[in-house]
Amino acid sequence: MTKLKLGPLADDRPVKMTVELPATVHRDLAAYAAALAAETGGEAIPPEKLVSPMLAKFMASDRGFSRRRSTAKD
Repeated sequence: MTKLKLGPLADDRPVKMTVELPATVHRDLAAYAAALAAETGGEAIPPEKLVSPMLAKFMASDRGFSRRRSTAKD
C-alpha cells in the first residue's frame, strides 16, 4: 500500500493559506453562511470561516480516506 507523502505535522496551530476559489463557490459559501445564521439565529459569519470546518467534515466523512489514515497509523 502506498503512503501519503506528508508525514505528521509538527503542531496544530492555525495556518494561514491563500486559496483561489471560483466566484460561484464563493457565492455558495456566502449563501451557506447566511443560511447557517438563519438556522441558528446568529449573525452570518464571513464565508472564509466556513472553509476549515467544511474541509474537516468532508475528510471525516470520507470512508476511503479514514481507512487509509487508520492503516497508516498502525
